[in-house]
Amino acid sequence: MSNSNTTDSANINPVLYYSAFCYFCQKVMMFMCQRGIELETRSTSEREHAMTLREGGGKTQVPCLRIGEGSNAKWLYESDDIIRYLQANHS
Repeated sequence: MSNSNTTDSANINPVLYYSAFCYFCQKVMMFMCQRGIELETRSTSEREHAMTLREGGGKTQVPCLRIGEGSNAKWLYESDDIIRYLQANHS
C-alpha cells in the first residue's frame, strides 16, 4: 500500500492509522486495495504515529481514519464505519 494522498469529494485528505498485525486493519486495507483507494497510511508501530493517534483521537485503537486536520479532525475507529465512509466518499 502506498503512502500517497487522495482527495475525496470534500477536499479532505484522510489518513489511516493501522497495525500490520490487526485483522480489522487488514480488512480496511484489503477493501481499499480492491477499490483502488489510495490514502496516506501511518503504522502505529512507529512511536510518533501512535502518539499522534492517542493525542488526536483519545485512544490508540486501530484502524482509525483521521478525517480533516487540527481541531476540526474527526477520528473514525470501527472498520465497518471506515469502509462505509470510504464507499460514500471515494469512487
